[in-house]
Amino acid sequence: MISQLILKSHGFQSKFSSPPPTLYILLSLLSSKSLSSHHRFIHNNPPSSPTPPPTPPPPPHSSVSSICTLICESHNQQTTTFSALSPPALNLEINPDTLTHEHVIIIVASLAREAGSVVALSFFNWATGYSKFRHFMRLYIVCATSLITNGNLDKASEVMQSMVNNFSEIGRLKEAVDMVIEMQNHGFVLKTRILNFVIGVCVELDLVDYAEKLFDEMLERGAVPDSSSYKLMGVGYCRMGRISDADRWLKAMIERGFVVDNATCTLIVSSFCENGFVNRAFWFFNKWIRMGLNPNLINYTSLINGLCKKGSVKQAFEMLEEMVRKGWKPNVYTHTALIDGLCKKGWTEKAFRLFLKLIRSDNYKPNVYTYTCMINGYCKEEKMNRAEMLLSRMKEQGLVPNTNTYTCLVDGYCKAGSFERAYELMELMDKEGFAPNIFTYNVIVNELCKKGRFQEACELLRKQLKCGLQIDRVTCTILISEFCRQAYFNQALAIFSRMIKVGLKPDMHTYNVLIATFCRQKRMEDSEKFFNEAVGCGLVPTKETYTSMICGYCRDGHVSSAVKLFRKMSDNGCVADSFTYGALISGLCNESKLDEACQLYEMMIDKGMTPCEVTRVTLAYEYCKKGDSATAMIILERVEKKLWIRTANTLIRKLCSESKVGVAALFFHKLVEKDRNVDRITLAAFTTACYDSNKYALVSDISQRISKGIG
Repeated sequence: MISQLILKSHGFQSKFSSPPPTLYILLSLLSSKSLSSHHRFIHNNPPSSPTPPPTPPPPPHSSVSSICTLICESHNQQTTTFSALSPPALNLEINPDTLTHEHVIIIVASLAREAGSVVALSFFNWATGYSKFRHFMRLYIVCATSLITNGNLDKASEVMQSMVNNFSEIGRLKEAVDMVIEMQNHGFVLKTRILNFVIGVCVELDLVDYAEKLFDEMLERGAVPDSSSYKLMGVGYCRMGRISDADRWLKAMIERGFVVDNATCTLIVSSFCENGFVNRAFWFFNKWIRMGLNPNLINYTSLINGLCKKGSVKQAFEMLEEMVRKGWKPNVYTHTALIDGLCKKGWTEKAFRLFLKLIRSDNYKPNVYTYTCMINGYCKEEKMNRAEMLLSRMKEQGLVPNTNTYTCLVDGYCKAGSFERAYELMELMDKEGFAPNIFTYNVIVNELCKKGRFQEACELLRKQLKCGLQIDRVTCTILISEFCRQAYFNQALAIFSRMIKVGLKPDMHTYNVLIATFCRQKRMEDSEKFFNEAVGCGLVPTKETYTSMICGYCRDGHVSSAVKLFRKMSDNGCVADSFTYGALISGLCNESKLDEACQLYEMMIDKGMTPCEVTRVTLAYEYCKKGDSATAMIILERVEKKLWIRTANTLIRKLCSESKVGVAALFFHKLVEKDRNVDRITLAAFTTACYDSNKYALVSDISQRISKGIG
């Protein structure tokens, strides 16, 4: 009732005859000492309190009408330099402390009614420039409603945008958005502009899930999304690393015929590539080109960089050729990405030839990052003399090595076992003015752990933590991995729990370490917990995640769960490798589900994968156990000759160990046909098994074939 009376007293009965619930809540917070008249200020004494605040002096003008007149005069003076489309900034000689919240809403309403929308908006902008009124929601509602009454919907939209932006600063975004939506019941139109603005604010605050719900709600209320709407959602999910969600929005964008701009293309391609979705980035890139996008040098370079990081260097060079055909000349960043890709593949000599091409170039010279990539390539191959030579050459060129450059060298020396030189380089970094950072220490701690010097690694970390070093997610993952390796599971879990408490968000690699560890321990409930937790955090399970879980389920005798996860893996776009297939095939064989195992075996061969020897032997052996040696023969026929020979030797020895000499003899005859140089160990195992089984004729037959050299 009080809310309605206040609205009526301010002339809003026609628009707000039935205020929405949020308005009731806001208005009910008003003091009972509300304004009793349109045309006077309140100068009542504040309520008694132990320390009453000083009453501000009265304003220089004693009525709303005189203040409105002052505002109009100030506005008219400013219009000579400001466009009417953009309200001028008012220079009012009024102390805002002398105005109450009720004063400003009366003034805004009066100005809108008597002087027009532009003048009202000018005063609104002046008032919201002060913290006292900036977060007074009724001011926004009154101003927007007045503008709607005047038919100025665009300016009303500006007021609503201002409200959303200002209230988001104090954590009241959802409250402001709710009011925007409720204002639709009072003449406000939800246009594309306000939709995009609100989504943009949500994305900047990482409230992408809320933005998606808002998108759907505003869509139902008549807002029409455009390309920017979908772009904002896609970019928002990319920034959060939630690539599957970003993919969903970008696909919807394409279905509606919207094309991204060049800057957005670069951001999306980079995000997809950094999160391991290079093929999908490549698909979007080509799709956008067919839809009319004209990619620039930066777009091509970002995709080349992503392909190189994935290890698809050949494809990256093909993209380079396409880029050149389109008239774009590669710059130092393009070449650096290719050099880095070649080095990561172990092709350092090819990388060095490209590096020399840059050195001889008149247009592009190698920068610090180029040298660092080349140095890192040599360090990975433990060619430390060449790496040191490049470091000297780099300094001669006037380039200053950075922390990453030295960290690569430290890593190289640690891998080579020369920790003394690594420590010397860290001291050199201090002398040159930049101390080793956490990345440097992560490198040396990781290698110390691999070399069995865990205590030394812990002592190094302890000293640096006392000096103010802040460990990061990678440090914790290294320690968790080492504790898991040493079977100190409680300590590993303690570190994991601690890193979450201090705000270090685990990545998928951290979860993979724990998932794989508990799968090996047949603690599938713990593995499932970590798997579900990772997915719940928005992380995308990798091939290693699924393979560990599938192996664990098969090891634990829950093959049906492994099969379900395998199918889910494919649905989520994660490509299984030969180890994943092998684990599931072994699990199916253990449960005598040979038909399903054989289907998977054929599937992996059709996809160009080579089953490992354990997989080949396991599947063939299970068919032999069932007395179906013909199928076992057919299974092995699809592999190349060299692998067939190795598999046959292993299979024959295994069959002989189980006294299945008859079946072993069939494979031995086939082996002799393919390879005259019979393995002595296989022959000895077969001979022993035949003698133990009193099947001397089999030995005689094989011996004759070998001596005659049949094959």
